[in-house]
Amino acid sequence: MLNFTFYNPVKIVFGKGQIATLPSLLTGRRNILLTYGGGSIKSNGVFSQVLEVLKDFKVAEFGGIEANPRYETLMKAVQICREQKIDFLLAVGGGSVIDGTKFIAAAAKFQGEEPWDILAKSAPVVEALPFGAVLTLSATGSEMNSFSVVSRTTPPAKLSFASGKVYPQFSILDPETTMSLPERQIINGIIDPFVHVTEQYLTKNVSTPLQDRQACAVLSTLVEIGPKVLTAPKNYDLRSNLMWCATQALNGVIGAGAVQDWATHQIGHELTSTFELDHAQTLAVILPALLKHQINNKREKLAQYGKWVWGLQGNDEVAIATQAIAKTEAFFRSLGAKTKLSEYGIKASDHAGVATRVMAVMKVPFGENRNIGLQEINAILAIAQA
Repeated sequence: MLNFTFYNPVKIVFGKGQIATLPSLLTGRRNILLTYGGGSIKSNGVFSQVLEVLKDFKVAEFGGIEANPRYETLMKAVQICREQKIDFLLAVGGGSVIDGTKFIAAAAKFQGEEPWDILAKSAPVVEALPFGAVLTLSATGSEMNSFSVVSRTTPPAKLSFASGKVYPQFSILDPETTMSLPERQIINGIIDPFVHVTEQYLTKNVSTPLQDRQACAVLSTLVEIGPKVLTAPKNYDLRSNLMWCATQALNGVIGAGAVQDWATHQIGHELTSTFELDHAQTLAVILPALLKHQINNKREKLAQYGKWVWGLQGNDEVAIATQAIAKTEAFFRSLGAKTKLSEYGIKASDHAGVATRVMAVMKVPFGENRNIGLQEINAILAIAQA
């Protein structure tokens, strides 16, 4: 097991009706900026619930945070924070809203010239506004981690940052807030945490049997309940378990002491930036292709995964690994996800530009073995094309 430091200060308040606890979580705060996305929280009743329990607080609103939060949009919220002396941010929405709010929190206190430097130049986050979250879409795990991904229109880019200063102080997870989501977002909410786990687990063996089993527990649960959520979207128990899986997938526990990959995400981010695909849509396309390309490097963990999650048997690691990859792709397709670039109208002639832009961000080869560069990205995209 590798050396690690684990720290996660987020208070999770889980279950139906827990939005009512907001006032007790905001003791000492009075000037709040409520951030949200496209307005679905107004149609599903979450917005009115939040405003009702915050009636004794001064609340300003900032809506319109995109599914891939845009720097240009978020900077408008930063201006509000500075002008109105906001002392707390409350993100009400899914991972994109929470990611965007993390950037707002950091940028509002940024002392440099250009807050984009937090993303583009890894400028340190010395101070940030405190914030909390009310989760309405379980997928990214942003409600219990310190990571954020932000896009920019000009020049086109999708970059990430992480800082201990942008952990939510609390996150309210009420599964009932997710029951009105459209099917596309439910599918995304199954695939996204699934790939979060594989990025931390399907790498190489450094003797982490506990983390391996924890990872497989999340994956097995997603395989078990994912199709059921699609057929019974109002089932509270299913929604509860899906929400908790997504949180557990990226709160730091299963990746502690393990070797991590994240190559699927790096390539996927560029596909989102270029073709405006949903984040999880890109993951469903790239993960199977990347696993096929890297099967020799990952075969031990892939074989373990095939046995523990898919019940495969045998002693031939390569054969089991190959079957496990096929099972993974079939699972994504069974949910209704596409797994080929061609299904989104992306052409083989687009590959070179995508690969070049990924490397422009990454600078050096990446993946757990630091062996994925320009040539490898093109090969992975070719596998994902047909």
